[in-house]
Amino acid sequence: MKVSEYHKKGLKNYVEEKPEGYKVLGSAKEGTHRIEIYIKEENGKIKDAKFSSSKRCKKLMALADVVTEKLKGQSVNSLEIDDRDLLEYFREEKEKDKMENRLNIIKKALG
Repeated sequence: MKVSEYHKKGLKNYVEEKPEGYKVLGSAKEGTHRIEIYIKEENGKIKDAKFSSSKRCKKLMALADVVTEKLKGQSVNSLEIDDRDLLEYFREEKEKDKMENRLNIIKKALG
C-alpha cells in the first residue's frame, strides 16, 4: 500500500493532544519530526493506543497509525513490533530509506 492511499482511508489513532485518561508511553524527536504515543492500560495490557505527531510527514503518521493499532492488546512490559512486517505493508512506497527512518523514530518513542 502507498502512504497516500492509507491516508485516504483515514488515520484511526491520530489525536492533536493527549486524550484524557491516557498516559504517555513515550516520545521522540528527530529534526522536524516528533511523535508522542499514548496508551490506555488495563490489567497490564494496552487497551487502546493513540499518537500525536508533526503533521509534515505523511510517512511518519501512516506508520505510527499502524504501529498504534498493533500495540492494542499487547503487554505494556513486552511490546513487539515487526519492522519487516510494517515495511512490507507499505512496500509500494518508493522511498524505503525514509520509511525506515520514520519507523526508527517511532521505535525510539516506544523505548
